[in-house]
Amino acid sequence: MSREPEPPGPPDVGIGVGPHPRPWPDDPRLDPELLATGDRRNVQDRYRYWRVEAIVAELDTRRFDYHVAIENLKHDLNIGSIVRTANAFLAAEVHVVGRRRWNRRGAMVTDRYQHIRHQPDPAALKSFAEAEDLAILGLDNVPGAQPLESAPLPRRCILLFGQEGPGLSPESLQVCDGLLSIAQFGSTRSINVSAAAAIAMHTWIRQHAGPEG
Repeated sequence: MSREPEPPGPPDVGIGVGPHPRPWPDDPRLDPELLATGDRRNVQDRYRYWRVEAIVAELDTRRFDYHVAIENLKHDLNIGSIVRTANAFLAAEVHVVGRRRWNRRGAMVTDRYQHIRHQPDPAALKSFAEAEDLAILGLDNVPGAQPLESAPLPRRCILLFGQEGPGLSPESLQVCDGLLSIAQFGSTRSINVSAAAAIAMHTWIRQHAGPEG
């Protein structure tokens, strides 16, 4: 039995897709400009041709209960990488603590889809956490820190990271409700802060949003 040929889909252009064949779908989430010129953004296929606002609105229906915070003292490139990972693991918000301006290069435009809030100092972050009933968990290999590998993470929490190099500032250590460390087995004193953030976020995902979460 012969079948009617399916209508052609958007052509694959390597990174993303090209212009969408006409007639265009009747969907208010879609961006006419992207339909006409193609969508080469780093987004999942389900969001091809969607407006940025539509993507954010859909993500907002599924965001998780944990937040991420990073101290911004030296315009660190790692902040952008942390924002990108927070988008991948669907964090509720990213808090930039300290300087308002931050290096967006490592975010690879994912900051358009991720809620980012500025906190002028650790005390302001603490006030936000108390108002939202969020525990602040600092990540740093300091004396007294509990191993992340065996720690049960609260569902509602802020994972707080310090600047690359010096780690959490004394002011940030004071606002933490708990401290966590990541086990290391080589000679280096510490791992990159964006790598540490990725490990911590994925630990939360495994505990609260994985197959059993």
